[in-house]
Amino acid sequence: MTPPHTGPALRLTVVVGENDTWHHRPLSTEIVHRAHAAGLAGASVFRGVEGFGGSSRIHTARLLSLSEDLPVAVLIVDEEERIRAFLPELDELVTDGLVVLDACEVVRRPGSAGPPEGAPAE
Repeated sequence: MTPPHTGPALRLTVVVGENDTWHHRPLSTEIVHRAHAAGLAGASVFRGVEGFGGSSRIHTARLLSLSEDLPVAVLIVDEEERIRAFLPELDELVTDGLVVLDACEVVRRPGSAGPPEGAPAE
């Protein structure tokens, strides 16, 4: 099932460190693969250039920095019930990270892989 072309949705953001792993695999990769297996509409991973979390230690990509554990955000947008059904997967995976849910609206703009102009709406 795919999300509606327009309408309310839920955005799930999971922020972890790039060095966080699950069974020797990057945690962000594990989250994406589980989201795919759960049939969610899509997932994207974004690598931060600087940030800090619960440890209050700043992590940065600047050349002279000793820290390489940069923040990584996994974003997933789908219908609310589908996102909420996925949350138990994260309970198992994310022990030291941040999980955020935001209400949002999905909007498909003209020219975005949608039906051609003038085509009947789904």
